[in-house]
Amino acid sequence: MKLTFHGQSFIEIETPDANILIDPFITGNGTCDINPEDVEPDAILLTHGHADHLGDTVDIAKRSNALVVATHELAGYLGSKGLETHPLNIGGGHQFKFGHVKLTPAWHSSSYAEEEGQIIYTGMPTGILFTADNKTIYHAGDTSLFSDLKLIGDHNDISVAFIPIGDNFTMGPDDAKVATEWINPELVVPIHYNTFPLIEQDGQKFVDELSPIRGRALQPGESVDI
Repeated sequence: MKLTFHGQSFIEIETPDANILIDPFITGNGTCDINPEDVEPDAILLTHGHADHLGDTVDIAKRSNALVVATHELAGYLGSKGLETHPLNIGGGHQFKFGHVKLTPAWHSSSYAEEEGQIIYTGMPTGILFTADNKTIYHAGDTSLFSDLKLIGDHNDISVAFIPIGDNFTMGPDDAKVATEWINPELVVPIHYNTFPLIEQDGQKFVDELSPIRGRALQPGESVDI
């Protein structure tokens, strides 16, 4: 399995059988290394409805016919846009052809602003547990530090965890270190930082201060193989 970081919280997962995107925020993401036309996913997994996570989902899914997996409310909203969706809710999981997806809690908010200014409620924010080929990836989404993260670590053998460190809108580096200890992955990759001035952080400093868990601060376009 190949995992590629494309800036902000956008992760691309490549398995022998499928291509999966998580939170494909490309247009307007100054840190992203690719264009929307560069991806041909089989599925798109969404943590919540904010524009820097929903991103280019509608255009990509319409072009590629990708299945979009999201919370009930967000899936319903995207279904009204003509996308093929599968609704899940927090704590629920489903076995797809491309792997197993389960949504976890995340302490944040979730909405989408239409072009005319209308705010659409898109359900509760989530994290994502994705399992394929006996490997489990945890994408924490946008979240603060909360104690149930320890339950996620206790009940899952996590190969790679993608954890936000940007502060201001999510947990910052200090809280993310505690979250990493509780989740206890084989590898942690910091996300959701340096895209905007308000969330500027030193990703390398964050991983250098982790112990004994191994961390890696990926640059946009860099990958890890597991």
